Amino acid sequence: MALLPQLNQLWQLYELHLKTLFHPLLFSVFLLSILFLFKRRRSSSSGGKVLNLPPSPPKFPIIGNIHQLGSLPHRSLRALSQKHGYDLMLLQLGQAPTLVISSAEMVKEILKSHDIVFSNRPKTTAADILLYGCKDVGFAPYGGYWRQVRKISVLELLSVKRVNQFQFVRDQEVELLVGRIRKASQSGSSINISELLIAISNNIVARCVLGQSVVDENGKSRFGEVARKLMVQLTEFCIADFFPSLRWIDALRGFIGRLKETFAEMDAFYDEVIEERKAALGKDSGSSDAKDFIDILLQLQKDEMLGFELAQSDIKGILMDMFLGGSDTTSTALEWMMSELMRNPEVMKKAQEEVRRVVGKKPKIDLDDINQMEYLKCVVKENLRLHPPAPLLVPRETTKDIEMGGYHIPEKTRVFINAWAIQRDPRMWLDRPEEFVPERFMNSNVEFKGQDLQLIPFGFGRRGCPGVAFGVCSTEYVIANLLYWFNWKLSGDQLGKDLDMSEVYGLTVQKKVHLYVVPIPYFPAA
Repeated sequence: MALLPQLNQLWQLYELHLKTLFHPLLFSVFLLSILFLFKRRRSSSSGGKVLNLPPSPPKFPIIGNIHQLGSLPHRSLRALSQKHGYDLMLLQLGQAPTLVISSAEMVKEILKSHDIVFSNRPKTTAADILLYGCKDVGFAPYGGYWRQVRKISVLELLSVKRVNQFQFVRDQEVELLVGRIRKASQSGSSINISELLIAISNNIVARCVLGQSVVDENGKSRFGEVARKLMVQLTEFCIADFFPSLRWIDALRGFIGRLKETFAEMDAFYDEVIEERKAALGKDSGSSDAKDFIDILLQLQKDEMLGFELAQSDIKGILMDMFLGGSDTTSTALEWMMSELMRNPEVMKKAQEEVRRVVGKKPKIDLDDINQMEYLKCVVKENLRLHPPAPLLVPRETTKDIEMGGYHIPEKTRVFINAWAIQRDPRMWLDRPEEFVPERFMNSNVEFKGQDLQLIPFGFGRRGCPGVAFGVCSTEYVIANLLYWFNWKLSGDQLGKDLDMSEVYGLTVQKKVHLYVVPIPYFPAA
C-alpha cells in the first residue's frame, strides 16, 4: 500500500498539461512558485548546526530523488541501497524528506526503541479524500482515535474467534469456485485463474464485511469497478504530497475532481448498504448475534460503554479499510502462489501429496486439516517472503527528532520500510534468497506476525496489519482446495517457456500478466 510517485508519471503529467501551464498567466504563477520553493529550501538549509543525517544518493534541485524511483519503487530502492551500501538512506522527494529502511537490523531498532515515534502516518491527498479524512485503521494518524478503532478491529472484527465464525462463507465460496473450475475443465482448455482468484477473494471479504456478494456468477460486480478505480487512485502521483504549495496544479489537472467523484460513488454505496442494514436490524432488534462487520459496528455504535462516539463516517472508513485491505492482498497472494507452484512442479507435487494425504477421501477440507499441512504452510510463508502484497509497507512518519543507527532522523520525516528488500537480503536468507524454496521454513520457528523482523509482509509493531489471521486463513483454505481437487498444467503455448512474472505497481504489487492454466479434475479413489 506504499504511495511512492514515479518519475515517468511526473513527466507525463507535465506533458499532459504543458499547454495549460504555458498560458502566460498560469505559467508565470507556476514558475514563480518553483523559484519560491527553491529559494526557501536554500535559505532554510543555510545556517544552524550541521546534523549527522543518514547518507543520501546524489539528487537534482527541486525534485530531489524523484527521478530515481522508477516504475517499481521497491526494486529501484533496493538497487539504490545496494549500490551505495545504505541500510538507512535519506531521500528528498520534492519537499518531503523520506527515510528508506532496507535491513532487519534497522527495523529491530525501531521496534525496540522507537516504535511510538514511527507509528504516525503522513496524510496524503488521496487517502484524505477517499478514506473519510483518514478515519480508517490503516491511514489514521497515531493517537486516541486510531487506538479506539484499532481496538475495535482487533477485538470485534478480526479476532481468531471471529475469523473462525466466518468459515461457512469460505466453505460456500470455495465450493462455488471448485464447481466453476470443474465446469470449465470439461473443454480441456485453459482458464484465467487470476480472474477467479480475484472474484473469490472479493466475495469472501464482501460477505464478511458487507453481508452480501459483490461478484455474481458471471464475474460482474456492482462494486468492483469503482473499488478498482479507488485502489489505483490511492497510488497515483499527487503533486501536493511532495510540493504542498503547488496543490493548485492537482485541481487544475482534474485529479482532485476525480478523487471526489470516486469518493461520492463509494460513499453512496456504503450509505445504501448501511441504511438497508439499519432497517433490517430494526425489524429484528431481539437478535444479538452479529452476522457481518456492518452488524457489529452498528451494534457498537449504540453501546454506551464504548467510550467514544462512532459516527457513520467512522464506520464507513473502517469498512473501506477492511474491504480494500482484505480482498486485494488475498487475491494477489494467491495469484503469486499459483504462479510459483506452476514454475516449480516439484513443490506443487509435494504440496499436493501432503494435502491429499491429510484430507483422504473426505468430501471437504476443514480447518483441522489445514492445521496438519505443515509443508503447505511453508509454501504460504515462502510466497509471502518473495511476494509480499505491499512490498513497501504503508508509509510512516516520525513524530519527533530521534537518533537511530548513529544518525539524526528529523521530525516529520516520511519512512518507507522496504519489506521486499529485507525479505530477500542475503545476509538474513543465506540459502538462495531469490529462489522459491519452501523447505527453508521446515523445522523453523520464523513467523510472519511481526516478531521475526526478517519476514514482515504484514508489518510490525503498533502499525502492523491487524488482519493477518483473516487473510492467511482465506489464503490457506483456497490454495488447499485448489491443490486437492485439481491437477494443474500450463497451456500448450506456454510449455517450454519461462512464466511471465513481471509486476505492476499499485495498492498491491500484482502480476502484470494474468495466469492461464489448464485444470484436470482429481477424484479420490473410492
